[in-house]
Amino acid sequence: MKTLSTCEKGDKLKVIKLNAKSELKQRLISFGIMKESIIEVLEYAPGKSTIEVKVGKMRIALRAQEADMIEVEAL
Repeated sequence: MKTLSTCEKGDKLKVIKLNAKSELKQRLISFGIMKESIIEVLEYAPGKSTIEVKVGKMRIALRAQEADMIEVEAL
């Protein structure tokens, strides 16, 4: 299992599964992060506490704990 938080800057990935609880899962889906969506890793904050990703045309900053709940595979 590979999670979003373990990926490198510049990686393009496909979401396989969201392991988040209901409230967070709904928030991620509202941002377009759902099964089969494509995500690009743009940047990490110092210390990798947050990760900036691109989903469609939207840029989103996720906490490392949130990114750990998103299972992905490389394209």
